[in-house]
Amino acid sequence: MDELEALRKKRLAQIQQQAADQEAFQEERNAEYEDQKKNAMRAILTDDARERLGRIRVARPELAENLEQQLIMLAQSGRLKSKITDQQLREILGKLLPKKRDITIRKRGI
Repeated sequence: MDELEALRKKRLAQIQQQAADQEAFQEERNAEYEDQKKNAMRAILTDDARERLGRIRVARPELAENLEQQLIMLAQSGRLKSKITDQQLREILGKLLPKKRDITIRKRGI
């Protein structure tokens, strides 16, 4: 039984090491991806537009991620001729965000 227990412990240690290695590899890949994305945003956006995107990321991270993906795709397809300014970014955001409806409540005399 001692040999069986030793084999089990050894196998468990191997599995844990593989999981740790894979997690480290995944974290490294994520860090590389974030660096590439950051460099792409630096090439695509002006400084003011990057600052606005950073503020958007704080308030609505999913919107910022979506916007970044779309901008990267536009740049890769060659549809961007120059850097996107803050004003152009605001226009893009206006198209992405749904229009808000104003709700007014009127009291009627009973």
